[in-house]
Amino acid sequence: MDVKRDILWRVYLSYILVIIVCIAILGKAFYIQQVQGKYWRGLSDSLHQRIVDIPAARGTIYSEDGQMLSTNIPQFDIYIDFRVKPLHEKKGKIFRENIDSLSLALASLFKDQAPEKYKDALTKAFETKEPNYELRKKISYPQYLLLAKFPLFKLGRYKSGMIAQEKNIRLNPYENIGYRTIGLARDQNKVGLELSYDTVLNGRNGRQLVRAIAGGVTVPVEEGAFEIEPETGKDIVSTLDVFIQEVTENALMKMMIKNEAQNGVAMVMEVKTGKIKAIANLGKISEGVYRENLNYAITPTEPGSTFKLVTLLSALEDGKVTLNGTVDLEGGTWRVANQTVYDSEKHGKHQATVLEAFEESSNVGMAKIAMQHYNNNIDVYFKHLTKLRLDSTSGLDLVGEQMPRIVKPGSRLWGPTTLPWMAFGYNIEIAPIQTLNLYNAIANNGVMMKPYLVNSIQEEGKMIKNFLPKVYNAQLCKPTTIRDLRIALEGVCINGTAKKLFANSLYKVAGKTGTALVANGNKGYADKIYQSSFAGYFPADNPQYTIVVIIKNKPHAANFYGGSVAGPVFKEISDRLYSTYIQNKLNIAPVVHLKDSQVFNYSISKMSLKTIAKQLSLNYQDSSLNNDWVSMQGAGKVLKVGQQVISDTTMPNITGMKLQDALWLCEKKGLVVSCVGRGKVVKQSIVQGQYIQKGQQIQIELN
Repeated sequence: MDVKRDILWRVYLSYILVIIVCIAILGKAFYIQQVQGKYWRGLSDSLHQRIVDIPAARGTIYSEDGQMLSTNIPQFDIYIDFRVKPLHEKKGKIFRENIDSLSLALASLFKDQAPEKYKDALTKAFETKEPNYELRKKISYPQYLLLAKFPLFKLGRYKSGMIAQEKNIRLNPYENIGYRTIGLARDQNKVGLELSYDTVLNGRNGRQLVRAIAGGVTVPVEEGAFEIEPETGKDIVSTLDVFIQEVTENALMKMMIKNEAQNGVAMVMEVKTGKIKAIANLGKISEGVYRENLNYAITPTEPGSTFKLVTLLSALEDGKVTLNGTVDLEGGTWRVANQTVYDSEKHGKHQATVLEAFEESSNVGMAKIAMQHYNNNIDVYFKHLTKLRLDSTSGLDLVGEQMPRIVKPGSRLWGPTTLPWMAFGYNIEIAPIQTLNLYNAIANNGVMMKPYLVNSIQEEGKMIKNFLPKVYNAQLCKPTTIRDLRIALEGVCINGTAKKLFANSLYKVAGKTGTALVANGNKGYADKIYQSSFAGYFPADNPQYTIVVIIKNKPHAANFYGGSVAGPVFKEISDRLYSTYIQNKLNIAPVVHLKDSQVFNYSISKMSLKTIAKQLSLNYQDSSLNNDWVSMQGAGKVLKVGQQVISDTTMPNITGMKLQDALWLCEKKGLVVSCVGRGKVVKQSIVQGQYIQKGQQIQIELN
């Protein structure tokens, strides 16, 4: 029993010792983790060094007139490492001498809390030797420059412990203007030019050796210690014009809000070059709120009546019709293959010229022309679509342009009504940029240009690549066809569907209205959603700009015709561009130089007269003897200087004097002066020669 008891005692003792050791280990672990955790984590982090990528600064996108459209700006996160030794030397002398002034400076800069609160928070972090105290995040570069000059921080990183983590953020100075065209670089969600020229703008990342401090924050091991220096991205200069972009977007926005439309696009192209000067894409986000949510400019849609230009061009080019030829409009309704073609208005007309059918946008007229001349030779009609580049993308330098959707012979969707409906803009979907390019070719006398958005690529202000205008087709069709098409497009704005819109215009416009009934997804056409459009150029006799406007209206909109919805947007843009850029350039009146014959009479100090005469090389006849003040009279270049008598007791003539001289003279005589206006004296309340005394009030009027 004694042996058994002895063994049990030893076992129990060992068991108790194991429990005590376990408790001690757990206690120590708890103490290290909870009490000393922050210290040891900071120490551990400080021992870790690694090589990290240093993002390169992204290039800037400029407008053609040099305005920044998208650029990088630096942003800083500020931390303080309160473990640095100089802060704690001599019982924290440096810190305590600077904390009050630093707190005042921080409160003044950020204006978020009182200096006392800054002082309390910084003092507490200092006393606990906080390794990664977060002072402020996302401060601007100007704020950072001020911060670096503050008390304590101006001593440098190794004495103050201030750590600045720099980050570059992408900024569009004009905010949402042209957003879908310019784009914004946000990780993988790039759009517009930011996406199309991503590799050019991106630059090359660098590499740097850093050490980690608590909280995952890293600091360079040595300032400027790079393994690879980051290479800044190159800049691109776009063809966009900030003024034209703003005018275009504002005009579109007003109509979108007024008509409660669903989405819309407006574009401006420079006729001779193909440069895109503005693209506005607006979609409805909520009631009365519109944003550039999608790039409608490169998204195919049924063009409606603006496509009638293609049908007319084909028939004129092939010699099938002339503008003076006739077509029966059937009173506005025409049955074909058990379907009915309707004109937008029941006009009751029958015999009309081809020009009149186009001017009045007759669906029946265009459908009958297509059926009569191409129903048995459809390939010829489709060859025109290919020549006009309507079966391919426009080539605009934006990623995401979709291929046109055209119902072709042999497909399951082709039927006996496909061609007549295609003749006035249905059974085909093309992007608005293609409509713009087609109309621009007509404005440019048949020369089709490639539309483009970038003028050049630059590096540190030096051009390294230049993009020149490119011709797609130097002769789209015969000159006589272009002549007739321009007559027809001008006729729309003089006699046709846009007659009222441009009735009082100061310049000629050539264009075409369009109204298309579009499907509402799976609901079909029951919701009566109409798409209004207007495409054209101006001035018609010397085209400078081509504009296309397309607006998708709300269901059952009361106002939906192209001439009353899209047309006014076109006109507002063209009016602004005409008055700003075109009117003076095209109508420069000769400048007539007239001799200055105005009679003048001024009083002036003789010293001032001599100075002015010397600087302007003026000759004058002086009969004033030695007077300090003189009267100056004359007309044109004839200048005579006479005596100006200044008495101490009588009022002198101050008419014609500058206010400065008149005040000096009047106040020298003790007069109290009140004056009205600006410029030179034209009237004085105390007349010349009247007796005056000190303290007397005088009122003078200036011109």
